[in-house]
Amino acid sequence: CRLTARCPEHRFAILEARDRSGGTWDLFRYPGVRSDSDMFTLGYPFRPWTGAKAIAEAKDILAYLRETAREHGIDRQIRYGHRVVRADWSSERAQWTVEIEVDRNGGKETLHLGCSFLFMCSGYYRYDEGHAPPFAGAESFAGRIVHPQRWPEDLDVAGKRIVVIGSGATAVTLVPALARTAAQVTMLQRSPSWILSRPSEDGLAKRLRRW
Repeated sequence: CRLTARCPEHRFAILEARDRSGGTWDLFRYPGVRSDSDMFTLGYPFRPWTGAKAIAEAKDILAYLRETAREHGIDRQIRYGHRVVRADWSSERAQWTVEIEVDRNGGKETLHLGCSFLFMCSGYYRYDEGHAPPFAGAESFAGRIVHPQRWPEDLDVAGKRIVVIGSGATAVTLVPALARTAAQVTMLQRSPSWILSRPSEDGLAKRLRRW
């Protein structure tokens, strides 16, 4: 959006390895998925968040992202199914050469694009494979082991006894959602987290929005 508004003379391309936009907010499907910070901070200055909830649900954040991209024509600049696998810099040509793996007709095709500026928005974890440390005895565990990043659609937690390993933002979101129907939910944590319960709607922000 910034490039389009301030540098209309420049061309750019957005390469997205997945086949849909939205990143985290499209990928994660675990119960209760939402933001872990207020949306007034996470929102775009040129298109402020106007939703009622300061701590918003994933579906609302995804809609906000896609509406912003559509309004500014950014959605037409995205090339889906383009996975960057390598980037080489040439000092002689002052240019990057980006090697891209593309899914075409059930096979893999390699493309190369040149650019003078390369910005990587790869995040800090892998979309295709969440971190799954080995647990001794996991193969003999009679229950089901689920990774939040690959939450199965057929998982019914009603009446189940569940252990959530970890106490980060995902666990803080997941535990209350699971507790609504599960028989028992236990958070297994290494380092205790301090949590303050607050309303999802920010009364002060709603009043300040008038200005």
